[in-house]
Amino acid sequence: MLLGLALAACTPALDWRESRPEGSQARLMFPCKPASHARRVAIAGETVEMSMFACSAGETVYALSFADVKDPARVGAALDDLGRAAQSNLQSSSGAASEAARVAGMTPHPQSVQWRLAGRLPDGRDAQERVVLCSHGTRVYQATMLGAKLDAAAEDSFF
Repeated sequence: MLLGLALAACTPALDWRESRPEGSQARLMFPCKPASHARRVAIAGETVEMSMFACSAGETVYALSFADVKDPARVGAALDDLGRAAQSNLQSSSGAASEAARVAGMTPHPQSVQWRLAGRLPDGRDAQERVVLCSHGTRVYQATMLGAKLDAAAEDSFF
């Protein structure tokens, strides 16, 4: 029994694994096995299918959402819409992008940014969120970590 407890104590809290979410053309590390969801959403004045791959590890949610907006002229507006939605969902008062996003393989775009947000969830709990918005061609991506307090080492691994 003591050996079992010792082995359990040595088990890492996060089980990082490489993931290539279907249809995303992306490769990233998740600390848990992501589940997939898709729904129709309005982005940049059009309704598109947005896919999400997400999982929870500890008290943090890790997610990658993406959609193809089909028209290069709509990419900037789509990234702006995703950023506004992230701020609104967290009831965040901080409104400025912290810095330009730098993601290997992304298509350079002025609206590709990283946000660090602090605010409240709809249930009133305090939360922190890091969001990276970028594009590749006409696909827009949003990578998100959301939790009570974000772990810097986990951020480095995920982003």
